[in-house]
Amino acid sequence: MITVKVHSAITDIPAAAWDACAGDGNPTVSHVFLNALEESGSTTARTGWTPQHLTITGPGSAIVGVVPLYAKTHSYGEYVFDYGWADAYERAGGRYYPKLLSAAPFTPVPGPRLMLRPDAPSATRANLIAAMIELAKRRRISSLHVNFPEPADMEALSEAGFLQRLGQQFHWTNDGYRDFDDFLTALNSRKRKTVKKERREALAPGLEIEVLTGTDLKPRHWDAFYKFYLATSDRKWGSAYLNRRFFALIGERMPEKIVLVMARCGTNYVAGAFNLLGQETIYGRNWGSYGDYKFLHFECCYYQAIEFAITHGLKRVEAGAQGPHKIQRGYLPTSTYSAHWIPDPAFRRAVTQFLARERDMVERKIEGLAEFSPFRREEASHRST
Repeated sequence: MITVKVHSAITDIPAAAWDACAGDGNPTVSHVFLNALEESGSTTARTGWTPQHLTITGPGSAIVGVVPLYAKTHSYGEYVFDYGWADAYERAGGRYYPKLLSAAPFTPVPGPRLMLRPDAPSATRANLIAAMIELAKRRRISSLHVNFPEPADMEALSEAGFLQRLGQQFHWTNDGYRDFDDFLTALNSRKRKTVKKERREALAPGLEIEVLTGTDLKPRHWDAFYKFYLATSDRKWGSAYLNRRFFALIGERMPEKIVLVMARCGTNYVAGAFNLLGQETIYGRNWGSYGDYKFLHFECCYYQAIEFAITHGLKRVEAGAQGPHKIQRGYLPTSTYSAHWIPDPAFRRAVTQFLARERDMVERKIEGLAEFSPFRREEASHRST
């Protein structure tokens, strides 16, 4: 016997039980991170993110599986874009929203979505999928989406009839480099000179870089960074997804999982990059600045992240969505995935046809982008195999 429950707040689920399923490898699915989003008001019914987290308990009433799940009344903050689907379904007379979404909100980070305790029965992953589908059916919801699942989850979702969508990001891989200069030797001569020039000129106006984590993080750092975050949000999207309370909560409750790169001119901070720290990966999340500083974005977001990864023996830097300019800084195109359950037969056929065309385009794009790799030819050949 198993019991499936739907929870309207992650605080209804004991943190220890949730994290026993989520593990400690990826902070974006941790109880403390998701709770900070809810407690700060960033993911609530008011903002269009109504928590509907699933748990499965086995014999003995122990939680053996969980899913971060939300009822969405829009498609913002997801980084897997389905606005065209929503528009087509609505024009055909359907009601696309609310939809169900399993994801790390505002965070395009691949990771576990069907999260299992290590000793969970073998059928638990399939039971979690069945529970999500049953919830969608009972609520008469148009569709169910799982964004950026890890490969094991994607395979299980495909077997359950979910449509697979291919995406692409840019990731840097640590090939056992001793330091940043060792990494530079793997680049071809022209790109190596470019990186050195960018790093030198980024700090030419007299800027200094501070890399802060753990107890080094203070409220004044968050105050400064939040202003940068708002300034960038206003320029790019018109509104900010995250509020100051969210940054205060994670700064208090998970400072060891945060890497904040701040650029300072004298006593004044002028720019900053916010990263989350996993067991093997540093995840680049948000950037902001006051003023226009040449190459400073590259220094704070890309080069400092690489240096941190090398120093701490991390395997990867994931620089998030978009940005072909990242290739020249050592971040190569990498496939990502999302999964989509669509019960309406006609709509499913249309989306299936779209995904087939899109997949061909994305595969060709990844192949084409790889040709611009900055690594020396023999190094690039080694990476492709």
